[in-house]
Amino acid sequence: MIFSHISDTHLGFVQYHSEERENDVYTAFDQAIDTSIKDHVDFVLLAGDIFHVPNPSGKAILVLANALRRLKKNNIDSYFILGEHDISRIRSTPVPFVYHNLGFSKYIGDGNPIFHKDVLIAGFDKRRKAESESFEPELARIDAEAKKHQGHKILVLHQGITEVNKFAGELNSSDLPKNFTYYAMGHLHEHELRQFSHLGGPLAYPGSIELTSSEGIKETEKGFYQVDISTKEASPTWIKLDIRTQLSIKTSIDSISNDVNMLMEKIRTLTRKPVVELKITGKMTEPGIIQSQVARLTEITLRCFWKHISQEQASGSVFIDKPLKIEEEMQRIAKEILGSTEMANFAINELLPLLSKGNADESSQAVIENFEKFKKGARNVTIS
Repeated sequence: MIFSHISDTHLGFVQYHSEERENDVYTAFDQAIDTSIKDHVDFVLLAGDIFHVPNPSGKAILVLANALRRLKKNNIDSYFILGEHDISRIRSTPVPFVYHNLGFSKYIGDGNPIFHKDVLIAGFDKRRKAESESFEPELARIDAEAKKHQGHKILVLHQGITEVNKFAGELNSSDLPKNFTYYAMGHLHEHELRQFSHLGGPLAYPGSIELTSSEGIKETEKGFYQVDISTKEASPTWIKLDIRTQLSIKTSIDSISNDVNMLMEKIRTLTRKPVVELKITGKMTEPGIIQSQVARLTEITLRCFWKHISQEQASGSVFIDKPLKIEEEMQRIAKEILGSTEMANFAINELLPLLSKGNADESSQAVIENFEKFKKGARNVTIS
């Protein structure tokens, strides 16, 4: 038996106000679904952040509906949980529930286990770090149920695990139930596969299916997992998707012409116009040089950006040389300004994503909830 584990599809995400980039996300998702059908998987797990916003566009809704319909037509069941992008803080029914009610897919984010043949599958929707304490008894309950089951047991979560990413982690691996044979994770956008000795099987993040704005411009691979559970051990294989190339190139004023020549040669080998970023060092004595080189790239790229950076930035900046560390740097700065790790976590992990999507009402609700939590904590403090 084989199943597909797909996460962070972010259907409806539009980068650079570009219809092509919106369609890139749909193309990657359709690839994952069509590959699953071609490979005759038994079922598909969608591990949260199905849509990019809680109120997705009609096009995004139709893309998902058509994909789920193709799965049903091929007798492939699908199961889903909700990520933070799927859940509105303003009370409303999440859009993915429509597919559950129509019988296109099955919602499993309430912690109640279901069975696919002899496979136990249990899932929980996204829980914020502040809710971790209330999460413990529910995880303990599902662990006890999994322990009694003799077949494979799959846990589906949309959470950050601290050992994988300490800044995006809401739980430690030791907080997870011990008796599952596969941990189908969502939330982190880089694919990761870990094996912890205290867990009953591999813990896997497929990563997002396409680059999103939080990841910057970089050359990377995206995909999903297919997991073979025909034996006692769960065996995941990562399947690479064919996505649009994004390139971030370091150059200098003196070498930009030669570097652009080499870049153009590489671009000619690609099937789709890439997104390109030039990071340029050196004295800006003749700005026209840069403009003329960027103009050469304009016709053969989907988007071409450039930025002038100092030599120090080029050799040591967290933002330039280590794009995966951006979250760490933001967290450090927020903590320095706010004077509190907890407030920094709230600002970066909860409030900033809402503000960046223009969700004013949900942002206000988040601030109110956080303030109420602060007041509750202050009341419980014992003054000695």
